[in-house]
Order: sequence, then C-alpha cells, then structure tokens
Amino acid sequence: MSEPMPNAVSTADPLAPLRYLDVVLVVLAAPFVILLGGPVLGYVVGAGVWIAQRLLEAWLDGAARRSDPRRAVGIKVSSMIGRVWLIGIGVLAVGLGAEREDGFTAAVVCLAAYTVHLATSLLLRPLERNPRHP
Repeated sequence: MSEPMPNAVSTADPLAPLRYLDVVLVVLAAPFVILLGGPVLGYVVGAGVWIAQRLLEAWLDGAARRSDPRRAVGIKVSSMIGRVWLIGIGVLAVGLGAEREDGFTAAVVCLAAYTVHLATSLLLRPLERNPRHP
C-alpha cells in the first residue's frame, strides 16, 4: 500500500480556478472566434502572448517569494515591465506582419484578459495569506 501524502492537500491552491480565470476564459473563447469567423491569427497570437506572460508571471512570482525582500522587489518590477513589452511586441508584430484586424483582435484579447486578471486579483487579494507576516 502506498502512504498518503500529507503535504499534497496543504500545498494545493484552493483559489487557483479563480486566480487563472483569465486564462480559462481566453481558451474558452477560441471556438466562438472560429465559429464567428473572427481573425484567428490575431486571436491565437493574443491568446499565446497572454498565456506566455501569465506563465512567466507565475514563475517569477515564485522566484520573488523565495528571495530576500530587496531582490523580490526587483524581480516584481522587472517582471511587470518585461511582460508588458512581451504583449506589446506580440500585438505589434501580428498587426504589422498580417492584417490590421489581426493586430486589433490580439490587442482586444489581451485587454479583455487583463481586465479579468485585474478584477480577480483585486477580489482575491484580501483572501490571500501572507506567510511571512502572521
């Protein structure tokens, strides 16, 4: 018989479905964009850069939590600036490399996802626990 994992339950994030609601909505919007004949390339690029920057954000947040406070601030600021540039370059590239509608669609996808991300972040902030300050 295998032994139960006591830490598995305590390390799971119960707020994860809400924390990543923006990514879920971006993925669930794909069939509607395709069925309605929207600019698929713009949607794919917008969704791709949004998901990539969210993965980068999660990874860098973990690195910031594991470091000292001064370094954590530097990681957070660099993360914010770098992720905005990633989105901007992706939207600009698809807008200039393909049709303008693709660039507009990529921008709208990122704007809508950012709005959901901001709203859920504001709602979840009071519920999060800060383990360093009881």
